[in-house]
Amino acid sequence: MSTVGRTGPRTGMFRRQPITAVVGDGESSGGLKRTLGLWQLTAIGLGAIIGAGIFSLAGTVAKGTAGPAVSLSFIIAGIASAAAALSYAEFAGLIPRSGSAYTYSYAVLGEVVAWLIGWDLLLEYTAIVAVVAIGISGYFSFLLQGMGVDLPVWMLGAPGTGDGHRVDLFAALLCLLIAWLLNRGMKTGARVETVLVFVKIAIVVAVVVVGAFFVNSGNLTPFLPYGFGGAVTGAATVFFAVFGYDAMSTAAEESKDAQRNLPKAIVLSLAIAMVLYLLACAVLTGMQPYDQIDSQSPFSSAFKAVGLPVFADIIAVGAIVGILTVLFSFMLGASRVWFAISRDGLLPGYFAKVHPRTEVPHRPTWVIGVVSAGIAGLMPIAEAAELTNIGILLAFVVVSVAVIVLRYRSPHLPRTFRCPGMPFVPIVGIAFSLWLVAQLQPVTWLRFLVWFALGLAVYGLYGYRHSKLGRAAQQPDAEGRPSGPASAVGTGSDAGHYGGEA
Repeated sequence: MSTVGRTGPRTGMFRRQPITAVVGDGESSGGLKRTLGLWQLTAIGLGAIIGAGIFSLAGTVAKGTAGPAVSLSFIIAGIASAAAALSYAEFAGLIPRSGSAYTYSYAVLGEVVAWLIGWDLLLEYTAIVAVVAIGISGYFSFLLQGMGVDLPVWMLGAPGTGDGHRVDLFAALLCLLIAWLLNRGMKTGARVETVLVFVKIAIVVAVVVVGAFFVNSGNLTPFLPYGFGGAVTGAATVFFAVFGYDAMSTAAEESKDAQRNLPKAIVLSLAIAMVLYLLACAVLTGMQPYDQIDSQSPFSSAFKAVGLPVFADIIAVGAIVGILTVLFSFMLGASRVWFAISRDGLLPGYFAKVHPRTEVPHRPTWVIGVVSAGIAGLMPIAEAAELTNIGILLAFVVVSVAVIVLRYRSPHLPRTFRCPGMPFVPIVGIAFSLWLVAQLQPVTWLRFLVWFALGLAVYGLYGYRHSKLGRAAQQPDAEGRPSGPASAVGTGSDAGHYGGEA
């Protein structure tokens, strides 16, 4: 394993992995099969970004926070999200390895930073899977009851969410179903995901096209009823509807020509999602005065108001399909982060083994499926939702910081994509993410700190001692001295391998 320009710490908690060499289109070094093309990657990104929020969140923000300027809220949030996305895109082209923010920070900021980000993402992604499963369970129950199907009360929700509720059975079963689908193999799962994303986008486009015929420009004035501050506040709310590309980037080792396709897919998925969000917001606020929008089911009520109640059922189907794709993308992300951490030795290598037939990390996928099913079935959605967001926002901060550090530390590395506007663009992503983190509730911080402390304990008791990078540092070289890992990325146009031979 050859490297050039070792400038960082060879040992200790801040030891760094060297940047990976290019991995070919065949089997990756970890045993994962490269089957995903550009449009399948883009579909996974869209699957994560566009969920039920496009049908509900726009109405909530329009009615109580921004008015017709909800479109401006999405533009502000989109700019902030794009700043982070461009940082992810540069790393995706430079380090085409599973793990996303965990892998990127391991190469630039050191092992303990990478471990904490990876540890947080495991919780965040698993909690997101549970939250969206709870949401889709409500739509299932609504549709079945609308068809006259009476369901037992005990299976309609988690304890504490209603009289007689014992478990949200639909939500738990959905998590297990997605785990089963992912374990069928990436090629099969990606095909299903691509079809569902196509159906979801087709429904969104249909809603926008039909709704456009009922837009009344008078409903768009005043455009800023709550002032510009309302639009900014709305941006903080809708920001959580415009990320998801980070989960897609975890599939780098299952991507064909990852160094070129991943950056394109990150940019494409966010761009397509933003166009659909802006069109949907314009139609919604044009169809009804903002103060008459139903925040629970904005599009359904808008179409009923213009005499098209059939679109309420179409929107319900679109929400179900949308949430299914979110489940797939984030469970994929969680399992690949776990796989990457285990492969590096920070968690037991048992979880880094891939299934010999399907060539996917089946063990972490099933564990995540079972854990998310337990959260979805037994926790109210509000409590489950509090487990999300903070880890992802901190991952955005770390990746944005890392891309600045790496650009100035090793400016001549061969990058297939370069984040523009360096360092201004990443700084925008850092500032916006930190601002959102500061808005989170104290209980969210408390739970995060507990999980953070548990992560440090696991790292100290297991990860630090079993790290493959750390063990490599103890191997004697030809002169009998500890060789130490190639801890820093190469200088000039050379780079070392990441974690072994390519």
